[in-house]
Amino acid sequence: MSIPTSNDAPVMIYLPETMSRWPWLRALNPDYEEVSAASKTWLHSLRPFNLKSQYAFDKGDFGRLAALGYPNASKEHLRIGCDLMNVFFVIDEYTDVESASAARDMVDIIIDVLHNPHKPRAEGEMALGETVRQFWERTLKSASPSAARHFVTSFTDYLESVAEQAKERESDTPLTLDDYVEMRKRNIGASPSLMPAELQLNLSDDVFYYHTVQRLRDCAAELIFLDNDMVSYNKEQAAGDTCHNILAIAMRQLEIDLPAAITWLHDYHLQVEAKFFEALRDLPSFGPEVDHQLGQYIYAIAIWPRGADCWNFEGGRYFGSKGLEIQKTRCVPMLPKVDVDSTLKRENVRVLLVEL
Repeated sequence: MSIPTSNDAPVMIYLPETMSRWPWLRALNPDYEEVSAASKTWLHSLRPFNLKSQYAFDKGDFGRLAALGYPNASKEHLRIGCDLMNVFFVIDEYTDVESASAARDMVDIIIDVLHNPHKPRAEGEMALGETVRQFWERTLKSASPSAARHFVTSFTDYLESVAEQAKERESDTPLTLDDYVEMRKRNIGASPSLMPAELQLNLSDDVFYYHTVQRLRDCAAELIFLDNDMVSYNKEQAAGDTCHNILAIAMRQLEIDLPAAITWLHDYHLQVEAKFFEALRDLPSFGPEVDHQLGQYIYAIAIWPRGADCWNFEGGRYFGSKGLEIQKTRCVPMLPKVDVDSTLKRENVRVLLVEL
């Protein structure tokens, strides 16, 4: 079978309900509006984008993503979650248009911030450095030593995967599905996103890195990125950037069209769900006190795929103002191609505003 040409592309795509069997239900933190607004004000004060791009960025409603991912968090911990989500997506916007060497420099700056949160940032450094510094300095006031240590490890791994992705963009060698899955599990940022739910916990490394707990984290990361790649494909194809989307890779490697790739993704999603439930059944007891804390952490792992899926439609990043409608109909009109000026970097990077 030949790979379909652009002329064969559908004008409408159907999104299957991948999370219909997931037993953890949507929950929104009651402090969402107040805390999200405070986090947004903080981000604006650091001016990571020009006014036009900041407007488009804000449509993503990343505070809502935090409120869906940390439904039981206190105001203090939700604020850390909101700030973290803003940080993630600023990194995403900045690094997506950079060369491998420039992305590497950005990653090195952020890693330096993690190890030196009280050090004044260099004059003329990009806004992202000070943004991460203020976020991390605030976080350390609330984090248990184990939570802080685990975050530095997982966030650094995420950052390294971002640098690797930038390097892959410059390579002429296409990623295989297996290679992509391993990279995407890291650069979706699922593991460090669990930090706000761990702030008050004291999980030893033996428990935190126990192989069954790691399997649960890996499965959750796969579910999150599968859903994210499915909903973001339309936006990415409009911008001419589908090299790092599992649907595009499946179409190329399996020689199938887009609807077939979406069906393949749905089937793969079901397989990952089954692996998650299997790992949950295999989880041993570590004693009553540890089990109580670990139970809170496992809930955080389990609720994140649900929260992320809800945000995909409730936020405006992928479907503009039509998200809730598309969540019901599952039908998405394909966006026309847009010109993206890749010479615009950092504070001047163009954040694409989706209007369906």
